[in-house]
Amino acid sequence: MAERIYLDSAASTPVADDVMQEMLPYLKQQFGNPSSIHSFGRETTRAVQQARKRVAELVGAKTSEITFTSGGTEADNLAVKGAAGYAKDRLGKTHVITSYIEHDAVLEPCRDLERLGYSVTYLPVTAKGEVRPEDLQKALTEDTALVSIMHANNEVGTIQPVKELCRIAHGAGALFHTDAVQAAGKISVSVKDLGVDLLSMSSHKINGPKGVGALYVRDGLEIFPLIHGGGQESELRSGTENVPGIVGFGKACELAAKNLAVYQKQVSGLRDYLVDKVLKEIPHSRLNGSSDNRLPANAHFTFFGVNGEDLIIKLDENGIAASTGSACSVKKQKPSHVLKAMGFSYEEITGSLRLTLSAQNTKEEIDRTVYVLSNVVKELRALSPFKSKYV
Repeated sequence: MAERIYLDSAASTPVADDVMQEMLPYLKQQFGNPSSIHSFGRETTRAVQQARKRVAELVGAKTSEITFTSGGTEADNLAVKGAAGYAKDRLGKTHVITSYIEHDAVLEPCRDLERLGYSVTYLPVTAKGEVRPEDLQKALTEDTALVSIMHANNEVGTIQPVKELCRIAHGAGALFHTDAVQAAGKISVSVKDLGVDLLSMSSHKINGPKGVGALYVRDGLEIFPLIHGGGQESELRSGTENVPGIVGFGKACELAAKNLAVYQKQVSGLRDYLVDKVLKEIPHSRLNGSSDNRLPANAHFTFFGVNGEDLIIKLDENGIAASTGSACSVKKQKPSHVLKAMGFSYEEITGSLRLTLSAQNTKEEIDRTVYVLSNVVKELRALSPFKSKYV
């Protein structure tokens, strides 16, 4: 049997060898609690601080502006609920703005805020998945406490005009948070250039371990914590730190920063090769999202007359891992809220497929993928009630 091909790097990535080697001592020999003042504790404290510096450098932040969390979801929750809670308590502001295409890690906290009496405005997007600055401008009020718009979409890969959106939000006196889980380490991200107040990151999207992430909190900004206890992480995230995970995350950030230019060139080249082959060799197929302003690794397609879930199963039978969208939503068996917000019909949504690449993929793997994909699409269309339309 041919080697398996992994084309779902937006869902997760393998831990890099250098990352694993850096983590190992903190799983066995250097096991001290960072809150302890003896030498065992001081060893792990130094490791956590070094990792914090590496994470900060990836996004151009100060070391003191990085708070470690259990992942991107907790970072998003801390940003949205922490900022909204502080604004209501200290400023009396209870309005939050987000978009219809955010990850559930932002949408669900916003829905929870609504249950607590906040008002939330959900911005529409274009057919390419872009938030329009003019829509944000219209939605802002004197009561707006926070705007949360993702840096790049996890399904279709569209990169948002975060810098402009942030400027507009600040002009109305609102804070700005961006979920950069898919962007940080994949494209150049600078918190100072963007001007954002809060930014979420995740380790396992950039060849680090699962279960660790970070929230950038602009120096001087106050938000309420979600987890109370011993006051770790500058009292923003109590609980004994996940030292091995944090160390691994720091190393992954260091590697991502070092290899960013090479990664972008190599992976975007592979993606363009994939897109060209798919559109040329598979009729009735379409690339979704922005053709220019998208993540280097992302290729999101609609194959008309085909069910995306069937497509994933057939590809998996042939050793190819892909997805229809967010790994967090697939198991819930619900249609993509992102594609719905982009105006897709039911047929377009159900026929979607996301292929996301890494620097480990090759042209030979792309060739095999497109060959298998072409045959599978033909097979499924022959069984489709729409076969007369697409066969």
